[in-house]
Amino acid sequence: MPGMESLLDGYPISPSIHDELLGADAVRPPCERLASEFDRLGVDEVRSRAAYLASRYVDSGVTFDLGGTEKPFPLDIMPRIITAPEWSTISTGVAQRVYALERFLGDIYGTGKVFDDGVVPRRLIVTSPNFAREVAGITPANGVRIHVAGIDLIRDGEGTMRVLEDNVRIPSGVSYVLTNRAAMAGAMPDVMRQYDVEPVDIYPSRLRAALEAAAPAGVSEPNVVVLTPGMYNSAYYEHSLLARTMGVPLVEGPDLVCQQGRVYVRTTQGLNRVDVIYRRVDDEFLDPVHFRGDTVLGAAGLVSAMANGTVTIANGIGNGVADDKLIYTYLPDLIRYYCGEEPVLPNVDSWRLEEPGALEEVLDRLDELVVKPVDGSGGKGIIMGPECTREELDAARVKLRCDPRGWIAQPLIQLSTVPTFVGDRLQPRRVDLRPFAINDGDAIWVLPGGLTRVALREGQFIVNSSQGGGSKDTWVLADRGAAEHDSVPAIQLQTVSPEVPMSPLVGTEPMEKPDRSVWEAQQGQQQQTRQVRGGHDESADEVVKPC
Repeated sequence: MPGMESLLDGYPISPSIHDELLGADAVRPPCERLASEFDRLGVDEVRSRAAYLASRYVDSGVTFDLGGTEKPFPLDIMPRIITAPEWSTISTGVAQRVYALERFLGDIYGTGKVFDDGVVPRRLIVTSPNFAREVAGITPANGVRIHVAGIDLIRDGEGTMRVLEDNVRIPSGVSYVLTNRAAMAGAMPDVMRQYDVEPVDIYPSRLRAALEAAAPAGVSEPNVVVLTPGMYNSAYYEHSLLARTMGVPLVEGPDLVCQQGRVYVRTTQGLNRVDVIYRRVDDEFLDPVHFRGDTVLGAAGLVSAMANGTVTIANGIGNGVADDKLIYTYLPDLIRYYCGEEPVLPNVDSWRLEEPGALEEVLDRLDELVVKPVDGSGGKGIIMGPECTREELDAARVKLRCDPRGWIAQPLIQLSTVPTFVGDRLQPRRVDLRPFAINDGDAIWVLPGGLTRVALREGQFIVNSSQGGGSKDTWVLADRGAAEHDSVPAIQLQTVSPEVPMSPLVGTEPMEKPDRSVWEAQQGQQQQTRQVRGGHDESADEVVKPC
């Protein structure tokens, strides 16, 4: 490519890996203007703008937790481009998947017809550590358990988008989608002007509208709060950002009090009724009456209030069972069962190790496969067979024989690559994509963009920030000829303080804050538990109707 030798000099193209900017012989058509703009800027200007991005995140405090240390979240200067037709397929497939998962959760916590019809074994559900018997038989106000979903996608060597995993418990990362776009608009305004990029800043209003739609029956003006474990949680930045942009209070467990089957938040003016809790606290820390008795991150009585129908907890308690990677292997069948159609987005081929012959085949081919704990997240616990020593493979075989239900195996997929600014050059780095979907009970809307995560180290497959990965701004190109869909009205948002001032109230006991060491310890335990057991943030605002 003339004029870009300093950036793409020696850029490697592999026939087994799909690069999203460069084809075998030339730049792919949707990216031609992008390549031309980087050619115009030159290496010195690109380097300068990349430094601006890094400093902006440091100054803004956009951070994540890596090994116990807060670090600025790396944002690469080269965006990822997705065309309107491809995004239409992605958003339709994501909405189809969320709809099937929603029906599945309602089924297993209700009549269990999916078991009676032989689609999924009952034993698979009741042996999941994330199955919450405490909420069996409870139907949410508008029937929604998955208010927010994050579906992880990868592109294989042939360029096919596949689903890698589902996140319907407490999906995180949307704050980076919003801040990445704001940062890129500041660093690369001239480049962005070359494209008609779908906006992402409508997400908070969409989320608030969906949460308000989930309020208990008869509530005309719902009060919504965001429940955070606290400032020591690795995703606290996201919690506070979403509360601010939705214009709702950010609260912690001790700020809530349950009285006479209802939930209230303590304020300097007294107790205010709470109708919807957008919780970012894991199930086992929510309510000491029904879960961990020593929790200080939730409030006693939340589950009872939910069962009484006086408060909605979003996402629903017990959703984690649908994040189980064994359930993932059944999703194509569940889509056929609940939707009566074929999956739009295929899974990655997988082995269930409890099935006859599967364990022995996997053990025999372990050095060429990827083996994942069914309740893991963040890239933790994954066995990358091709990268393991003989001793590590022997140890892995022991683990799999001892607990075949706890693992699935998959072939090693050559993730697609996108040019990433490394040093003074653009180098191929592997990426995935997490689109975010919002379900308001009437429609499932998919944010046009999503979080593109990039493995910054050469040869690295795992893209998670906890493993040293970064991110890219995802540009979904608009199709202004498409029909507009906008079922949820925009909301005039006002910024509120992320901290709710508290005071003792007449008729209530003074609030006693737990010892700081206990608070920090339990926030750390929630993060560790997630790593071990899963969970973890206009015309083309496409609202996809359920199938």
